[in-house]
Parts: sequence; structure tokens; C-alpha cells
Amino acid sequence: MSSTTPISPPEEVLRSAVLSLRNEHPTLGVAKLHALLLSENSEWAVSEKRLRRIMTAEGLTLQRKAAPAAESGAHAYPSSTLIEGLDVAKWTAAVEVKYFDKQRGKGLITKEAILEGQVVWKEDPFIIAPEWDIYDLQVASRACGYCTTPLTDSSLVLRCPASNSSAPCPARFCHRLCLKRSEKTHPLLCPAQSPGSVPLLAFGRKHVWMALHALTQCAARLLLAQQAGDDVLRDDWRVYRALAELGMEERAQGGWLQGAEPDRAMWQAAHRAFVQAFVLPPDPASQKKLAKLLKRPPLKDVADALFTYDGFLHGLGRMSLNLEAHGGLYTLHSHLNHSCRPNVSVRHLDQRTALSRITLVAKRDIAAGEELLVTYVDPSLGVRKRRMQLGAWGFGECVCERCIEEEKETSKPSSDVDDLERELKAGLGVM
Repeated sequence: MSSTTPISPPEEVLRSAVLSLRNEHPTLGVAKLHALLLSENSEWAVSEKRLRRIMTAEGLTLQRKAAPAAESGAHAYPSSTLIEGLDVAKWTAAVEVKYFDKQRGKGLITKEAILEGQVVWKEDPFIIAPEWDIYDLQVASRACGYCTTPLTDSSLVLRCPASNSSAPCPARFCHRLCLKRSEKTHPLLCPAQSPGSVPLLAFGRKHVWMALHALTQCAARLLLAQQAGDDVLRDDWRVYRALAELGMEERAQGGWLQGAEPDRAMWQAAHRAFVQAFVLPPDPASQKKLAKLLKRPPLKDVADALFTYDGFLHGLGRMSLNLEAHGGLYTLHSHLNHSCRPNVSVRHLDQRTALSRITLVAKRDIAAGEELLVTYVDPSLGVRKRRMQLGAWGFGECVCERCIEEEKETSKPSSDVDDLERELKAGLGVM
């Protein structure tokens, strides 16, 4: 009897078979699905690893689901950890990091008195996912591809060195320093060097999804840090994994999304585009270019945190919770907790030299030992609307000093009329 040599099916054929099997058997794990695949296609030689890779790319792996808050009987708060080895002194000597408790997480405490109007620190972004109007300027070659500052006709402006007539890249940079700094992320997001990223970036722009855009930037930074060396990756990885997080499933099941975020079908589509951009581009040419950039594969912890479906959803949650209002992710800024009566404000003062750089300024005199606080919501809103917005992010009911005071002003719940009255008074400066 002659034996048949097993064959390796083409990627598209295998993907189609996997999708069909998953639709027929939605509860099977990878191992059982692998056995079923080979039993139905005995002539195939397909490893479980290859099957898992395709299932991950398609968002088909089974995921653990967090218990809804109503079932667990407790509110699920964002979790965070301290960044190991963080040197706060490189930003400011006036502040130190403190971990409070599981519910409150970490924060920043003053080590000395700070006067009203005093600059507490300045900070450049860990990654920058700019507001969409700025992003559109970058794509149109009218804003710096790194610091987001609008470009002039200066002779210092530089083109992306990888751009060419057959694979153009629109990125332009203020000067050599911005071009150099962009090497931490740009190569994996450049149409010329990594064309597999183009559909992912277009997906985020189409759906105006800032968290996805920011996570894309973080993934690029972490993957390229791996190429730069273990020490570089270690430092960047410590920042990423210490960010406050509350996964998208936890937020959805807790009722906190309130229609403000994409649904699960959108999450799955985004995950497929994400994996195709950084793990398995759809065509051989893009795969070859990606392999040229990523000669060293990511560590397992990094790969799991970025590319499994569960890790991806937690990554989106991290971005949603930690992004500064204009789209940047900042290492020290990410430690700041909320108050509806903040004592510091975040400003973008370097309009001509580094628009992405933030400056933290004291809104009033701050005593030594006091926590630095910013507002996560529009402070002109009434207490009910502020609490509603904070609840949508999973922070629970705000019990800051201002909320307690406003709650005591009336014995009945705040109405829309009350909120409007407060907004008008705030605008007239009579509150």
C-alpha cells in the first residue's frame, strides 16, 4: 500500500477551513479544534502552533470572561502597579510616587510646597496618538510625524528616508532630532517600510478610535524596543504594564461603556487588523518587510499582552484610561488621579517647538505632602453628569470634596436644569 506525503495547505485555504470549523464548533479549544481539522483533512500537515496563530489573528480563540459587577457583588476598579525603577527626578524633584490602595491605585505627592502658577514639570510623550485633525495634518505632510508641531517651509524639515516613488511615506519631521526620536515607532507605521500597518491605521481613523491608534503606537514602540536591546525593552515594558487598566470586557459587562465605545464585532475586526499589521501581514511582500524590521521576536509576555485577544482588549482599556486629553501617553502624567476641583492643569505651551510636550502648572498654592490632582472630565458640568462620565470609565462614583459639597446643596438628585444653571454660573464666574 502506498502512503501519501502530507501537504502544507496554503494560508488562505487553511484560514477558510478554520473559520468554517469554528462556526460549527464555537466552544472547542485550540487542541480539540486542531484534532478535528486533521481528522477532516488527513492529507494535511498543520501544526497546532500554526492553527493557534491563525485563530489569534482572526480573534477566534476562546477568552476568559470577567464576571459582571452585579454578579460579583463588587465594583471592579481599574488596576495599576508602580513602575519598577522609575526615576521621577528626571522630570521634577518636587514630586514622588505613592501607592495608596487597590481601589485608588497610585498617585503623585508633593515633596515641597508649590506656588500657584509654578511649573511642576514638563514631559515629552511615551507615545503620541494626536487628535485626528493633527493626525490628518501629519498624513498630509503638514505636521511633524513625531512631535505633531505644524510644519513651516524651513530647510530643516526632513522627509522620511524610506519614502520612495513606488512606496511613498507622507511623514515629515521638524528636524533631525524629531527624525531620530521617531525611530522608536515610525518604522513599523511607515507605508514604505511596513505596508501591513496601513489598513490598521486606516481602520482607527475611519472609526475615530483614539485608543486603538494609541495601542498601535505602543505596540510599535515595544516591538522596536526589542530590536534595540533587552535593556531598552525592559524599561518600556515596565511603563506599559504598570499603566492603570480595566479591560474592555470588564467595562462592557459593568455597563460603563454606555454606547461610547465600539462593540464586540468592532473589537474583533480591530484585533484582526492589529495582528495582521504586526504579526502576520496578508501578503508575502509585506511579510518580508516586517521580518526585516523585526529580526528578534517579542518576548512571550509582550506577545501575549499585545496579540492575544484578551491582551488586546486590556490594551485598549489601558489606552482609554491613561491618554491625555489631546492623545498623548505620558509616563509621569499617567500617575495623576482625578478631582473635580483639581490643583494642577495640563497645558501644551510649546506651540512652535514641541506641541506634544505637556507642562503641568499649579492652579493654586499646594502644600508639601498634598496629592497632585487633575480632572478627567469637564469641570463645568454638574455633579450628576460628572459622575456619569467618570462611571463610564469604570472609576465608580466620585466622592471628591466638590462632589460632596454639591451633593449637600440639595436633597434631591441633580437635574439637567441644575446642571445647566451651574454651567451658566461657571461661565459668568459667579460660582
